Amino acid sequence: MSNRSHRSAPLHTHPDDVPVRTALAALADPVRLQLVRELAAAADWERACGTFDVPVGKAALSHHFSVLRAAGLIEQRDLGPKRVNRLRRPEFDQRFPGLLDLVLRERSPNGGGAR
Repeated sequence: MSNRSHRSAPLHTHPDDVPVRTALAALADPVRLQLVRELAAAADWERACGTFDVPVGKAALSHHFSVLRAAGLIEQRDLGPKRVNRLRRPEFDQRFPGLLDLVLRERSPNGGGAR
């Protein structure tokens, strides 16, 4: 007897508990980097999971969000039927000063580059 409207809250890892390799691996994937970039441009709790412009299906998107949570980069909460997201920028910046600034400033090799 499954009730999809009552799903359990996602588990979150605090950035203080994240090794640098985990953070770098999470940010190395182009889809996850796009998710972080879109969250950085949005207000907290403004973006629902299904509103991101990424070329993956629901299952893969769910996996990417899980990796970002495990790396301490995002926090998620349920708001009615939607799961909304927040980039944990203040906490992540305290743990890894300058890392988000660097990856958010950098562009992909075929889309232009950093200075």
